[in-house]
Amino acid sequence: DYVNSIRTIAAHDNFVALNNALAVDLMGQVSSESVGPRMWLGAGGQVEFALGATLSKGGRSIIVLPSTTHGGVSRIVPALPEGTRVTALWHFVDYVITEHGIARLLGKSQRQRIAELIAVAHPDHRAELRQAASKLYG
Repeated sequence: DYVNSIRTIAAHDNFVALNNALAVDLMGQVSSESVGPRMWLGAGGQVEFALGATLSKGGRSIIVLPSTTHGGVSRIVPALPEGTRVTALWHFVDYVITEHGIARLLGKSQRQRIAELIAVAHPDHRAELRQAASKLYG
């Protein structure tokens, strides 16, 4: 009740929440629980920490993930697959970090968010993501 309290987290100025993800879509929605309907992990305190950090004066919510799975599948995806549980809404994600860089999402337009996220995707998947973004978002 105390550690995962959004109020308690938000009361700390400059609070930084650092969480992981299984996948992030091109708007910055995060799934840390499932890809599709199959559950992999629980949310833990990610929801509370992401929201608390967003409400903290000067706080930031950061998502960290490898750009691909062990099999080379992109973890930055055009849209989360049907049945995927959204752990952190795009409103509560300030940065997404992969081994290819930092996507700065806070205050960005849809087009800017997409460009930022494609830039941190694995280079082998960027063209495919651009094409999918064009189809989905125009």
